[in-house]
Amino acid sequence: MITAPTFADVYKVLPLLLILAASLFPLTIKIMNRNREQGNFVTLFQALLGIGIALFFVFQGRIGDTAFSNAVIQDGLALWTVVLVLGLAAFTLVFSHGNHATRGAQFSEHVFLVLSSVMGIMVIAWSNDLVLTFIGIELMSLAFYVLAGLSLEQRFSKEAAFKYFILGSFGSAFFLYGVALVYGITGTTAISGIINGGATLFINDAIFATGIVLILSGLLFKVSVFPFHAWAPDVYQGSPSPVTAFMSTAGKLAGFVILIRVLGSHVLSSSVTAIDVLEWLAVITMLVGNIMAIRQENFKRMLAYSSVAHSGYALVGVIALAMGGAGSTGASAVLFYFVGYGAMSIGAFAILNLFEKNENTLVLVDDLKGFAKRSPWLAAGLTLCLVSLAGIPPTIGFFGKLYIFSSAMKQGLLWLTVWGVINSVISVYYYLRPVLNMYMKEPENGVYPTPQRDVLTKSALFVASIGVIVMGIMADPIISKFAFSIAQLFE
Repeated sequence: MITAPTFADVYKVLPLLLILAASLFPLTIKIMNRNREQGNFVTLFQALLGIGIALFFVFQGRIGDTAFSNAVIQDGLALWTVVLVLGLAAFTLVFSHGNHATRGAQFSEHVFLVLSSVMGIMVIAWSNDLVLTFIGIELMSLAFYVLAGLSLEQRFSKEAAFKYFILGSFGSAFFLYGVALVYGITGTTAISGIINGGATLFINDAIFATGIVLILSGLLFKVSVFPFHAWAPDVYQGSPSPVTAFMSTAGKLAGFVILIRVLGSHVLSSSVTAIDVLEWLAVITMLVGNIMAIRQENFKRMLAYSSVAHSGYALVGVIALAMGGAGSTGASAVLFYFVGYGAMSIGAFAILNLFEKNENTLVLVDDLKGFAKRSPWLAAGLTLCLVSLAGIPPTIGFFGKLYIFSSAMKQGLLWLTVWGVINSVISVYYYLRPVLNMYMKEPENGVYPTPQRDVLTKSALFVASIGVIVMGIMADPIISKFAFSIAQLFE
């Protein structure tokens, strides 16, 4: 039964309202100042302050609280997702302040859109209803569409925005039509309503099964899993680097959170065929992402294909969860994996930010030749992040893959784990190419690469590179905390 919202309901979503206020404040100041942009650093400070206050109130909430007739649920999965997304948003805004394509006369609008996408992801994280989930997806996606094109660069960014909008609309349509079919059979859009009898319905009811398949297709598009991955490299390359960093981390995390909630209901646990299909999609996604990344000379495009491969790794953990029995193990492994992937990507994109002299700059892997001699500390930071992306111990990237593959092994998915390890070995080749160029090769023209003097971006790289080591060393207590927090989802 739906009841009228109460003050308690509104208070439970206070972090989202604070982010809304933080997004509107710089725009309001700009309007009152006759459309003149205040200093970009002032706008950045206001946004980071809003994120910090929202983060404080996130931790004031109680795990297990519900609001708005149980449409909103604040469980452990939602808590850590929101915390991670707010952190990624803070780093993204720092990058945006120093990036030629995003700073300037429209920086307030850029901040508004980034924080709007954060609100969409917060809605997704808290959602216990498929309709509310769709609203969150659209809020996030609409902000991403505009962010991809809101750049001083006039060619690739506009193409990226158009492609993303057209193809993203198809993904959203699949999801919404699937929700309609599921509602037609079950009479509810509550995710918890799928749990009771969902596995049996998937086997015996063709309409319900079609609805679930359409929902999964829409979600797999959002996280760029094969064969829905083709948009990602073009969109990621054409978007401003700070936007790409946020889309490839927070945007993917949002999609996987929905997958965890839907497949955590074990709706596919009785269908061997459906699990087999997901396993093959994970393997092909890893192979396509890694093999195509090997062929790239453009550093940003290499990271884009790498992002596709990482979606395949994360999908392995979701499959383990979908089979039933893994419980919070698979879900916490995926969540931990994105903590590591977020830190690693922040470091890699920080270097892109420092190398982009203007909005039209294309950074090649060969542009890093001799970088270690000119900037040894920056080169060391990038090396740590790339080594972690490759999954080499003792970095967080190694432990992220270890926990993902361990959850698969517990479900008897030996062959899937073997393919995951093989792909991790393949990825070492292209991740170590930039490292080889930085330390063992000289620039062909004799001019050593010189990064921008952006203290904030360099600080972000320092934090990320230290984080991949520290969180790797502390991996066990971190994932134990995650597993404990989200255990109630699978009781």
